[in-house]
Amino acid sequence: MDKGKFIVFEGIDGAGKSTLSKMLAAKLSQGGSPTHETFEPTNSPIGSVIRNILGRRILADEQTIAALFLADRLDHIKNEVNGMLKQINKGRTVICDRYYLSSYAYHVPHVSLDWIIEANDVCRTLLKPDVIFFINIPVEISLRRLLQHRQSLDLFETKERITQVYENYHKAIARVGDRENIIDIDGTLPVQEVFDLIWSHVDAL
Repeated sequence: MDKGKFIVFEGIDGAGKSTLSKMLAAKLSQGGSPTHETFEPTNSPIGSVIRNILGRRILADEQTIAALFLADRLDHIKNEVNGMLKQINKGRTVICDRYYLSSYAYHVPHVSLDWIIEANDVCRTLLKPDVIFFINIPVEISLRRLLQHRQSLDLFETKERITQVYENYHKAIARVGDRENIIDIDGTLPVQEVFDLIWSHVDAL
């Protein structure tokens, strides 16, 4: 059995990653390609701890948060029940909303980028994306979308933090872009146009 592909969506909050992930999964399924949709942080016990921290129900320092994301990611890859490697080995295309590029963006400057990249190299060795779509939107659009669709914002969803994350994404892409297949997509376009751009790259895979 041929292995499935691994497709990742990245971007600041409100970029439309979840919507585009669902659209891609539907398109692939309609064409007869088995898919597995997933996201990070996961809904595993480790992911639940992370979500409680982001929701301010548990207090934790930035290094602990970064380490928890790494632990959640490793389990996400290797879990023998529903891990991404198992899905890919079954021939399913895995579509993931966030992966290690998010850690490069969200944990810096509170944690060293060098440390984050080095720590996540084990994940990259185990499972490297075939393509990463960076859905690029301005901070102002991110905040507007969040305020329209959320009753409350989490730990990372402030203007200062989103601005920092936006800048970090671009620094990280400049740093690791030569070893990753990262496609920068204009997320301000109408959603169907954004999806059509994404599909043109996925179809080429």
